[in-house]
Amino acid sequence: MSGTKAGPLTSRERVLRALNHQEPDRVPFDLGATVVTGIHRRAYEPLTERLGRPGSVEAPLQDTVQQIAVVDEWARDLLQVDVCGVFTRSAIVPEVQETDAHFFFYDEWGVGWRMPKAGGLYFDMFHHPLKEAASLEDVKDFPWPDPLDPARFQGLAERARRAAEIEGRAVVLGGLCAGVLEMAAWLRGFDGYFADFALNPDLLGGLMDRVVELKTVYWERALAEAGPYADVVMEADDFAGQHRLLISPASYRRLAKPRHKRLFDFIHARTSAKIFFHSCGAVRPVIPDLIEIGVDILNPVQLSAAGMESAELKREFGRDIVFWGGGVDTQRVLGRGTPAEVRDEVRRRIEDLAPGGGFVFAAVHNIQSDVPVENILAMREALREYGVYPVGG
Repeated sequence: MSGTKAGPLTSRERVLRALNHQEPDRVPFDLGATVVTGIHRRAYEPLTERLGRPGSVEAPLQDTVQQIAVVDEWARDLLQVDVCGVFTRSAIVPEVQETDAHFFFYDEWGVGWRMPKAGGLYFDMFHHPLKEAASLEDVKDFPWPDPLDPARFQGLAERARRAAEIEGRAVVLGGLCAGVLEMAAWLRGFDGYFADFALNPDLLGGLMDRVVELKTVYWERALAEAGPYADVVMEADDFAGQHRLLISPASYRRLAKPRHKRLFDFIHARTSAKIFFHSCGAVRPVIPDLIEIGVDILNPVQLSAAGMESAELKREFGRDIVFWGGGVDTQRVLGRGTPAEVRDEVRRRIEDLAPGGGFVFAAVHNIQSDVPVENILAMREALREYGVYPVGG
């Protein structure tokens, strides 16, 4: 159905219609509302300079590991961003240290991260604190972070209220940490994590159970604080690559799916907000599983991965799940294409994904450091031109 309300929609109304598989006035736009729909600081700073920000300002970071900038209210207004992310804070603010060759830090989970001083763009993992764990007792004895540390929630409700009521934007509420599978991989190290599926599934399951438990404790408090303003809550788990899943569908259904379902059921029982689930790569084989266990929104819709063709995804799953992302390929087109190629790509993806609602426009994953300002602006202008309902009209 198309929007019929007299006068322009607010950003929040626009997003809510799209999330309910209705056609608003135009396709909603997200930049920076999550740490997977953001922009690298080295792309954001020249973009805001081009847009006319007075003075040269080093952007604060939303995500240290990915070097993702905070997209502030000034930029949201200028770019007509319809969504605002509201994030809790780590209970322990990591101290970035340095060696001759690297910057490095340890996060609140004990995972070590480092970035080369020469040409470094991101932090990569170098230490996995449960790498040597041999039993469930080792998992139990691990010094887990406190999901209820008061420092996490300081100012959360007010920031959510301001985004919803003052800015008039839809609110995405950020989670405690990376996904259930991801945290297992980060804590164990990838060699141990993948081996555990075959050699030590009980340890892997116990580790994932502990992460789920901490997440549910966190969500209970976060939703009590900011739930009245939250339209979307964010969860994630990357378990696919360019060509296929990184684990078999059977392994996902046996070990991860029941734990995802437990977590999503817990969230749905406490909020009417939609569950946004980020999973990169060729996830098509398990999209029906994700729908079954309560995922409302799929991100990033990695167009370049096997089986992730936008028109086919919309045709097969568009009545049951919202696509958030997929607006322009970031693997080749946005970074290496011409502005004209970016515009053509945006038009095609809007035509594929926007009809009937159920689509929030964002680039496929974060805008990287090497994306030219001209291409970012071409993406935004193409969305303004082609993203008006009725699409193609």
